[in-house]
Amino acid sequence: MLHYLQMLVVKFWATMTEMSPYLLFGFFVAGILSVFISAKTVERHLGSGGFWAVLKASLFGIPLPLCSCGVIPVSMSLYKHGASRGAVVSFLLSTPQTGVDSIFVTYSLLGPVFAIFRPIAALVTGLFGGTLVSVFDKRDSEQNQPCTDECCNNTKRENRFWKALRYGFFVLPADIGKAMLAGLIIAAVISATIPDDFFSVYLTAGGGLLAMVVMMAVGIPMYVCATASVPIAAALIQKGLDPGAAMVFLMTGPATNAAAFTTLWSMLGKKTALLYLLSVIISAFAAGFVLDMIFRGTPKEGICTHGWMLPGWFGNLCAIVLLAVLGWAIFKNPHKRQESDADTAAA
Repeated sequence: MLHYLQMLVVKFWATMTEMSPYLLFGFFVAGILSVFISAKTVERHLGSGGFWAVLKASLFGIPLPLCSCGVIPVSMSLYKHGASRGAVVSFLLSTPQTGVDSIFVTYSLLGPVFAIFRPIAALVTGLFGGTLVSVFDKRDSEQNQPCTDECCNNTKRENRFWKALRYGFFVLPADIGKAMLAGLIIAAVISATIPDDFFSVYLTAGGGLLAMVVMMAVGIPMYVCATASVPIAAALIQKGLDPGAAMVFLMTGPATNAAAFTTLWSMLGKKTALLYLLSVIISAFAAGFVLDMIFRGTPKEGICTHGWMLPGWFGNLCAIVLLAVLGWAIFKNPHKRQESDADTAAA
């Protein structure tokens, strides 16, 4: 028992030191984006129907750091302010799959191929799902209305640099902190307890199809944020899971969950909700098969690598800083955090 606990600690810290420099940098970039890309800017570009609104919604969603109210209420806010159903679904599909923080973490743990492929898959998923809804749901969107939400009416003036730091290192970590720590712990448990050849022995039937189906069955009903899903996927690949199946999990885990589906069902109708779910399933399978083709012939140990390594002392230092940031964000007074969220949501 003591041996497994020691392995858990070692695996947990090893993952922390590898990803923390990239995640901290991602937090900083997310804070900068939060200052220059506001919710009102997004709403202004998504009111028209058709392909361009869907494309812009998907492009907006990929890097956009959202306020802590989350992607579901933001998407519904876009709809209330006149965004078309296709644009709303496109935004809801592309946004949770990736972000500047998760892109950097993906590079640190899964390598450059995953880091490039993942936002492309999010873009394609958003385009596909939004286009499906635009084609099969002909109801016109309402005319854009002025934003009346609290985040849009904030009149507080604050230095932009400090506002960016506050969002990047306080508000955003409060959003993903608990899920991030949970993902790291799950990854450590997988690394310490599952045999190295487990997935290659039991889930290789049908050219990886069985593994994709299993990962989809796990990912669709659960919620795991885009950043927290990365260490789990990395641990699964190290235990023999095909990269395509890992990609299916990286897409379905963040993009789908019961709350998003039921909200779409009640607000936009069952047809839109079913098209949203169908687009995730088709896109995830397609992305999984394409990624397996890209990595065909590559040994598992050659998948989760990137081009250069940071010094060990720097990784340890960043891991300590990251734990401090997450600990402060998680255990800080929740009422003060909510006030901070409202102040930082709009630039």
